[in-house]
Amino acid sequence: MTATPALPLLVINGPNLNLLGTREPEVYGTATLDDVHALTEARAAEHGLTVDFRQSNHEGELIDWIQEARTSHAGVLINPAAYSHTSIAIRDALAAVDRPIAEVHISNIHRREAFRHHSHVSAVADVVIAGAGVQGYALAVDWLAAAVRR
Repeated sequence: MTATPALPLLVINGPNLNLLGTREPEVYGTATLDDVHALTEARAAEHGLTVDFRQSNHEGELIDWIQEARTSHAGVLINPAAYSHTSIAIRDALAAVDRPIAEVHISNIHRREAFRHHSHVSAVADVVIAGAGVQGYALAVDWLAAAVRR
């Protein structure tokens, strides 16, 4: 998996992440999606990279973006949110991306309800970061920056 570092990193956020900061702050914290956007942009800039930051509540739109990444992005950072546990279609789209893939979960999905313990995405992600809060996005950007330069 090689990619040109001049291409941006695609940061995809799944359903309900537009509500960060107000939805279950005891689980997800008080940072907003705008805060996460700023964090990923700043971290990427430290590596000489840019990000293309997106969020959707619609599975098909997420799949379209993943397919787009095959030719227009250096790597993919995805927080598929609830689709982690339900979407074979997102898993299959990611499997077709010949780019480094980092899966991020703000909460530790393995310490939550049993239905959240399995992620279909993890089987095709190169790295999985869960439970580090929004700082997990920064860790994923660091990993992706190293991966795209290999």
